[in-house]
Amino acid sequence: MPVITAGAVVLDGRVHRPGWVSVADGRIADCGAGVPPVGADTDFGAGVLVPGFVDMHVHGGGGVSYADSAGASSEAIDRAAALHARHGTTAGLASLVTAAPQALLTQVRTLAAATRRGVVDGIHLEGPWLSRLHCGAHDSAWLRAPEAAEVDALLDAGDGAIRMVTLAPELPDAVAIIRRLVDAGIVVAVGHTDAGYDQTQAAIDAGATVGTHLFNAMRALHHREPGPVPALLADPRVTVELIADGVHLHPAVIRHVVATAGPDRVALVTDAMAAAGAGDGAFALGGLAVDVADGVARLRGTATIAGSTATMDRLFTAAVRLLGGQIDTDAALAAAVRMTSSTPARTLGLNGAGVLAAGSVANLVVMNADLQVERVMRRGAWLR
Repeated sequence: MPVITAGAVVLDGRVHRPGWVSVADGRIADCGAGVPPVGADTDFGAGVLVPGFVDMHVHGGGGVSYADSAGASSEAIDRAAALHARHGTTAGLASLVTAAPQALLTQVRTLAAATRRGVVDGIHLEGPWLSRLHCGAHDSAWLRAPEAAEVDALLDAGDGAIRMVTLAPELPDAVAIIRRLVDAGIVVAVGHTDAGYDQTQAAIDAGATVGTHLFNAMRALHHREPGPVPALLADPRVTVELIADGVHLHPAVIRHVVATAGPDRVALVTDAMAAAGAGDGAFALGGLAVDVADGVARLRGTATIAGSTATMDRLFTAAVRLLGGQIDTDAALAAAVRMTSSTPARTLGLNGAGVLAAGSVANLVVMNADLQVERVMRRGAWLR
């Protein structure tokens, strides 16, 4: 039963200096503050030990897009997941963008197989039921209103692997589809939408519990036509995603959202595409050409941001530093852990993930004093 110690350990949402965990059979057998009752097998000195990150919105990485991997070898999907795992993401979903009906079915079947193999924890359908006015980096040619027949076909193809669906609630029959998805045990997110405040509230009342990358690709806040942002931000039933990569949102907006909703309702997401970990150059996202320059991805020939090139460790470090100017270091560290681990895990229903506590899955990240990743453990096995 290996015992691991570090100068700071975030256990069940609280920072302990020092602290320890013991691991057995892929789970946390025990944990505590101070010195362990038996000697440590691995001592990370002044390092920081946190739960593995949970990314509920990621499209690819390492040069591979989940949307373009359908029919490809399993190694391609594994490569994208492995890139994010090296940066501390030990659980999360594979996100798919809008596609033609048959192509989307094929993609879902491919990623359902990857889910069964344990490479990812499920599928996020970000489309095709989105607003044309706020489609972002989705192919508008394939946007469509949700229909029960297509929903059922996708759920059948996913065979239980589809965990989250993003849709625009102002589309025809969207509220009925939200209820249908919720009844199937799927998390429904409001995003890529031109919905008004009341339409958004109706979607939440029907069972939607997530705001997909808040502010981005949705109707802007207006003092007479408030739109979806205040409805999502104010409702305690909703978790809001933030792409805190330094490109999608101003730091003041991030601080405001965290202060308003609290870290238990904020999930930091990468929305990463194939270029994450692959450098600048030409890439594709759902069949659309994307150019990455200075780490920023945009649809070719436009100013439209096409996902990010971030990894979760970068978001974690940014969150600690962003909040550190307002609260003390340990409070900022604990808040960052909630937003990158426990909140997304709870939102998706990933039991045992996102927290270091006795009985939880042994997913953990060891960072140095500068909050750079040094080691990653997934399900009790060291990945790096």
